[in-house]
Amino acid sequence: MVTYEGLPGPLVCDYWSREQSRARYDDGATFQIGRIDMVANTGTYVDAPFHRFADGDDIAALPLGRLAAMPAIRVQCDAPAIDADAFEGCDLAGKAVLVHTGWDRHWRTPAYFHGHPFLTEAAARLLADAGALFVGIDSYNIDDTSGRTRPVHTVLLGAGIPICEHMCNIGALPRDGFRVSAVPAPVVGMGSFPVRALAEVQG
Repeated sequence: MVTYEGLPGPLVCDYWSREQSRARYDDGATFQIGRIDMVANTGTYVDAPFHRFADGDDIAALPLGRLAAMPAIRVQCDAPAIDADAFEGCDLAGKAVLVHTGWDRHWRTPAYFHGHPFLTEAAARLLADAGALFVGIDSYNIDDTSGRTRPVHTVLLGAGIPICEHMCNIGALPRDGFRVSAVPAPVVGMGSFPVRALAEVQG
């Protein structure tokens, strides 16, 4: 699976297969040890400030309060360029904000890489100023990739707000009344890392 054009897909294989392990034990036990070689930006992943800023917190330094069991809201956004007005009137403070664009319908197809929805810099500033804990999107990138700037990454990560890209199934969630978790392995020196994002719907 190639998540981001130009980056290699992961290699997933056995490091130690059950057949290789069989001769090591006298009681018939066998074990499998897997191996994954990949870039950190694979699948659904979280970006930490270090992804954008050399002196920012890396994945290992992110507080769990910005990754796990966060109260969350889903914001429906249909415009290709999602501006600040999409979030006006929303209760954003202390929340994980999941931006539902429906772009995940193209997941793992060639259409996924081009013409994707994205946030504007003004939207990012509103989210940061409003005190969002975390921002996720079901799109190829939270920034417009047609140009050579990344203002949304700069604003959100500069404010210490983790970003989760390539989310799927946000549309299955209610508008509010749920908690979301997207916790990466705490690897020192990494700016991004894959997560298994999940939501707990209350009531």
